[in-house]
Amino acid sequence: MDGSPLDVRDFKAVLGRFCTGVTVITARSEEGPVGFTCQSFSALSLRPPAVCFCPARTSTSWPRIRTVGRFCVNILAHDQQGICRQLARSGADKFAGVAWAPSPNGSPRLAGTMAWLDCDLEQEVDGGDHTIVIARVTALSEHREAPPLLFYRSAFERLDGV
Repeated sequence: MDGSPLDVRDFKAVLGRFCTGVTVITARSEEGPVGFTCQSFSALSLRPPAVCFCPARTSTSWPRIRTVGRFCVNILAHDQQGICRQLARSGADKFAGVAWAPSPNGSPRLAGTMAWLDCDLEQEVDGGDHTIVIARVTALSEHREAPPLLFYRSAFERLDGV
């Protein structure tokens, strides 16, 4: 490399070739349920069980979830594009009309998801314009068998043959 900066559009286009699943991170704050759509989610460790995800520094939801210190990662199914979009919005009541029940740690566990994981915040690391969140998994369960909601090249996709 010659040391010249990468073009942001090229960077996004190349990373768009990497297919990701879609999650919604939720918590229950003093003001009520709070959450955001997150595709930058990954398993981190088996022992101890840990996951990581990367909210944008501009997120207004993550600081409210951080204050609670525990949250639920909801893994979305292919038919949950509407919930994905609704929880990705800023400003409005994201949970209007969204069915959920409390997870064991009290966070919103969204109806119809494929699986969920309850987590406790362990650490945050600087990740440029995002924060890298490391969390310990305290409870989890599968809900239903369904194809996952996938995001690829700026669009939702579905696995063939599933």
